[in-house]
Amino acid sequence: MTAANQTVTRFAPSPTGFLHLGHAYSALFAHEKAGNRFLLRIEDIDGGRARPEFEAAIREDLAWLGLRWEEPARRQSDHMDDYRAALDRLDARGLLYPCFCTRKEIRAEIEESGFAPHDIPQGPDGLVYPGTCRALTAKERQQRRAEGKPFALRLDMAKAVYAAGSLLWTDADQGETAAQPDIFGDVVLARKDTPASYHLAVTVDDHLQGVTLVTRGEDLFAATHVHRLLQALLELDTPSYHHHKLLTTEGGERLAKRDKSQTIRALRQAGKTPEEVQAMAGMAP
Repeated sequence: MTAANQTVTRFAPSPTGFLHLGHAYSALFAHEKAGNRFLLRIEDIDGGRARPEFEAAIREDLAWLGLRWEEPARRQSDHMDDYRAALDRLDARGLLYPCFCTRKEIRAEIEESGFAPHDIPQGPDGLVYPGTCRALTAKERQQRRAEGKPFALRLDMAKAVYAAGSLLWTDADQGETAAQPDIFGDVVLARKDTPASYHLAVTVDDHLQGVTLVTRGEDLFAATHVHRLLQALLELDTPSYHHHKLLTTEGGERLAKRDKSQTIRALRQAGKTPEEVQAMAGMAP
């Protein structure tokens, strides 16, 4: 258990490329907000894109910036049983269902429903799923599984919201916020190639790691609606949140891993010092 007055934060990058200035800002921001505990989590659940060499680079770049974290760092791929247990709990409550639709089929069904292209329902994660497979009978689901059809596990949002009731969460800048997870529709919580979605994995991880303050970019503000719902359904702790600004290019575009010149690795090779990179990220020491 963490002390009541101890703030525990985490930085949780995906090892799918080199860290850039935006990551430096996020890591330094989390480190600054931490009490005595700053955690590193490697979000490598996407086995198709995660690479060991990028994980090694993450550690090297963060250490070069002067950051220190508790060891061992949590690596998501080592904890699949935790996510499976969470899925089993939701399934036991009748809150999950298998979805056999492909992305192409989902878009086609929405378009066939009469929506103009600019009116197609969009949620923070993209197209809002129309609930096609939600109506399948148990026999139909069993038959499709027996046929070997790939499927994702979706959260029955209407049932989940009803079960959880009204929920609140608090952001340092926005204050107390009423959770509105239904804007996402029936979110995917697991796929065959990705055994746990981002939403499920980070919610479970933050609870198990004792994180008391989640700091992350403002682009993930909406995701917290879903995370608050999962916390309630799984009886997990609810941390406080601080969604910070995003660093952008001079043209106003969000920094991305493909921007090679803005990676910490490239700046190091160009002769920049840790202090200079911190200043460039807007977090001068």
